[in-house]
Amino acid sequence: MKPFELMSFQNSHALAQTAAVAWLEEVEKSNRAGQLHCVALSGGRITREFFSAIVEIAGLRATDLRAVHFFWADERCVPPSDPQSNYRLARELLFEPLKILEGQVHRVRGEEAPAAAALCATGELRRWASPDQNGQPVLDVVFLGLGEDGHVASLFPGEPATGSTNPPAYRAVANSPKPPPDRVTLDYPAIAAARKVWMLASGAGKELVLRDSLAPSGTTPFARVLQSRRDTRIFTDIHVT
Repeated sequence: MKPFELMSFQNSHALAQTAAVAWLEEVEKSNRAGQLHCVALSGGRITREFFSAIVEIAGLRATDLRAVHFFWADERCVPPSDPQSNYRLARELLFEPLKILEGQVHRVRGEEAPAAAALCATGELRRWASPDQNGQPVLDVVFLGLGEDGHVASLFPGEPATGSTNPPAYRAVANSPKPPPDRVTLDYPAIAAARKVWMLASGAGKELVLRDSLAPSGTTPFARVLQSRRDTRIFTDIHVT
């Protein structure tokens, strides 16, 4: 049995709309159970359409988002006002239109030194997300995007496996192959611990890397994520034969 569910779409609009509905249904389930909902957001081109779809559909469904707490799969080490900031993108396209309260948003402090920002982000996540049997905080949903080289969050090809048996949820990344060079990212164990991981894979030029990632012997960062979990959902407009 494959460790993923592949959902194919004709275009990015249909992908974003379907993913938004699916996530809002998860939020509504948490609301009915009287539970908090902890989600990690990503950046990337598809994110703009995805955030716009959430705003539109949450309004139509009248979804109550007051129990949602927002974290990040990764962040660039730039101030929160910088155009490259993943937080800024979410603030402008998601939080402000939906009037999300400041106390629900737990941004990675990209303006600080990367190691300090990673430590702070790990502590903040641990405050809100209960740990699993390995001590990793369990996010309800982690959203990932797919890079042309198969990277996810700020986990890039060629990195060694995590050495610690119980690593922090977030870690600093130096000398990233994509600018800016300094970043903070969820590490593989934290992504593996999430209840749900949903990949929004969109855009031209990613056919080969997605195919490699889905192969049982895949070696990309996304393949490592898939191999660490029993189930990952992939929303994609990329044609994979």
